[in-house]
Amino acid sequence: MTISCVAIDDEPIALEVLEEYISRTPNLELLKTFTDGYKAIEYIKENKVQLLFLDIQMPQITGIQLLKSLPEPPLVIFTTAYSNYAIEGFNLNAIDFLLKPFEYDRFLKAVNKVSEYMTYRERPAEAVTNSSFIFVKSDYQIVKIDLSDISMIEGMDDYVKIFTSKKMILSNMTMKDILSKLPSPDFTRVHRSFIVSLGHIESVRNKRIKIGEKFIPVGDSFAESFYKLLGEKG
Repeated sequence: MTISCVAIDDEPIALEVLEEYISRTPNLELLKTFTDGYKAIEYIKENKVQLLFLDIQMPQITGIQLLKSLPEPPLVIFTTAYSNYAIEGFNLNAIDFLLKPFEYDRFLKAVNKVSEYMTYRERPAEAVTNSSFIFVKSDYQIVKIDLSDISMIEGMDDYVKIFTSKKMILSNMTMKDILSKLPSPDFTRVHRSFIVSLGHIESVRNKRIKIGEKFIPVGDSFAESFYKLLGEKG
């Protein structure tokens, strides 16, 4: 998959670095570079651009403002020397943040995230239940999680805690949102605040599910469907 991209930065030296990195990356096609954000906006509106490498702190218009001005913004990797912009960029669905100065291996890692995300997003509808991973927003970027690593999910208002074999991942989404990403019946909701992976259940006793060191309650309104599912699995 070849990804058409545009680089925008008011510093010519920063653009030279991006040009060099992009030239070394076979699946990237650099369409144009800009030091002027307004000219970049005109070009993006008239051309098919799939990815932006976008500086944030620019004199005429910030990268945040530029992205918000686009009716159908491309995917974006922010390139910035200011980490304090990460939260706002995260809310704009940035794939990744490259904190200047960055090396080529870090650049390539961000590009690989874009490739994986585009493949995931463009998959046919029937492939959803066959996916082995999902993407969620976490830690100011979009991250990939292997489904086999997820043991349970805990809901907290508009956030969910996704427990994996490696770490806990916090994501700004509802239980309904995360459940729609997960294959059924491998993952099932057992309580207003909990989703479990059937493959990680160690035991069930007195409406309590044991997964590792954690005990998850089975809610009354979910009990019938959960125990029926266990019976079908068995």
